[in-house]
Amino acid sequence: MASATTSRPETTPPPEPLAPGKRAAVVGTGLIGASIGMALRARGWHVTGADHRVERAHQALAAGALDAVGVDPEAEVTFVATPVSAVASEAGLALAHGGLVTDVGSVKAPIVAAVDHPCFVGGHPMAGSEQEGVEGAEAGLFQGATWVLTPTTGTDPAAYARVRSVVSTLGADVVALTPERHDTLVALVSHVPHLTAATLMCLADEGAEEHAALLRLAAGGFRDMTRIAAGHPGIWPDICAENRDAIVHALDRLRSSLDDVRELVSTGDRDGLLRWLEGARSARTNLPGGLARPDALVDLRVPVPDRPGVVAEVTTLAGELAVNIEDLDIVHSVEGDRGLLVLVVDADVADVLREALMTRGFRPSVHPLA
Repeated sequence: MASATTSRPETTPPPEPLAPGKRAAVVGTGLIGASIGMALRARGWHVTGADHRVERAHQALAAGALDAVGVDPEAEVTFVATPVSAVASEAGLALAHGGLVTDVGSVKAPIVAAVDHPCFVGGHPMAGSEQEGVEGAEAGLFQGATWVLTPTTGTDPAAYARVRSVVSTLGADVVALTPERHDTLVALVSHVPHLTAATLMCLADEGAEEHAALLRLAAGGFRDMTRIAAGHPGIWPDICAENRDAIVHALDRLRSSLDDVRELVSTGDRDGLLRWLEGARSARTNLPGGLARPDALVDLRVPVPDRPGVVAEVTTLAGELAVNIEDLDIVHSVEGDRGLLVLVVDADVADVLREALMTRGFRPSVHPLA
């Protein structure tokens, strides 16, 4: 009879002599999951990965995205990078092992509601590539990208702070939003743009059947606008099903706006069309830029009561105000009923967040970085 050691499934990684807090797991080893694995390994983490397609997990291992294939019950944090329809069940399995769990799904409200666990922090990195699978993965994929986290009143503050810290080390700009707010916004800035790009591409393709030179004449603007239509189509039915209401609402708004533009063009309203185009140009020019310089940052110190949801309240308020939190720390009081939330933010917007917090009964103060 084989010993217990020799009978261990080959997909179970052996123990590694690593310091606590440096073991992670990735469930789903496609483009995003493999990129997370690469980014974590580049920062000294031991990463174990699993995929319903075992050959893809081994491909990720060979590509350097993983240290081992299988399940690691000692993982401090697990990233679920599956299609959105599978996230809740996979998150539940990961939570059964202990540790923290987050995901990368582009729809948050139904997932967060289904998981409903203090150690689960919904997430969505706003990053991607026209390439698919492990072949397109890269450790720098999240550098400078926005990564949304969706804490709720039931989220453990320590769990949120730790997940946020890990994600920040990957180079991402972390924003906290409520799950519902995330889904409304992402329908407008991600889901509908993809469907629009796909629609334009289909229209051009139909025309190309009649005019063979059409697509060869496609200018840079058309290619730029339809670039995202080259993304993997397999994820979109789930996304559209899970975020149907927000997507339909955004499509209705887009259709109404296109009707307005059509009216300007059909009636020859040059002045109205110019005003509309100038407004669009101004809005595009004023999109938020990069991160703040280190010398332009301050501490925003917020005394908070020890009650469920207070960290989510503060951080999601910052997200709504477009105030980027560069770093976050939770200092617990020895009395146990109060604590101090320390946010590192851009000095130029610190007062905006401070005043908003004061209207909610907090008493924050602004301090230069030590």
